[in-house]
Amino acid sequence: MEDQNETSATPPPSEGARPGNPDASVRPGTRSGARPHGLSTILAALANDESRERVAIGDMLDIMRARAFGALLLIFAFPNILPSPPGLAGVLGLPLIFLATQMMLGQAPWLPDFIAKRSMSRAVFASMVAKIDPWIRRAESLMHPRLEVLASPGAQRVLGLVCLILAIALALPVPFANLAPAAAISVIGLGILQRDGLWIALGLVGAAIALAWVAGLGYALFQSLVFVVNNAF
Repeated sequence: MEDQNETSATPPPSEGARPGNPDASVRPGTRSGARPHGLSTILAALANDESRERVAIGDMLDIMRARAFGALLLIFAFPNILPSPPGLAGVLGLPLIFLATQMMLGQAPWLPDFIAKRSMSRAVFASMVAKIDPWIRRAESLMHPRLEVLASPGAQRVLGLVCLILAIALALPVPFANLAPAAAISVIGLGILQRDGLWIALGLVGAAIALAWVAGLGYALFQSLVFVVNNAF
């Protein structure tokens, strides 16, 4: 990923999509109140948009804004589960930290320009979407609204705190530590998106396992460093 130049910078959101008004955004070409397309369909449309040479984080935020935090958490967390270039966890972990904090505080989703203008080529984005699309379609077919109290606004604040802790763990430079937190955030994000409390509950169980895994790896790394220092001197 690299910064966009001025000619390809992400345009500012429309007035109705500015921070503080998360529900006012309606994508062009859709009718207010119409049934929204599935997440997999939205991502495929963005990946196949030949008018774009690059896809910025801000583009993904803008197109997902009406889907609220569930889709945003998923789109930034799931790529960390797949084989990816070194440093991707750090790049995508920062937006997750911002978004999880806003979710915890009950704010509308937004990102500062220095994050929103980070971009990748459309070909790379299309390749990423091709890898995650079968997983998302399969999940969408299995999920439906249930135990919706776990997806309520109040519950989402608690989930935001959980996702914030997971996002920080994901961004840590600990080898092999990013997969488990990313998986837990993805499951929670899908549950919020589809208002499926069962999946949210599974994501919370996964979060506990992920944090225990990261803590164990961190402790092992610390012990290894202590051993090396003690034997070096």
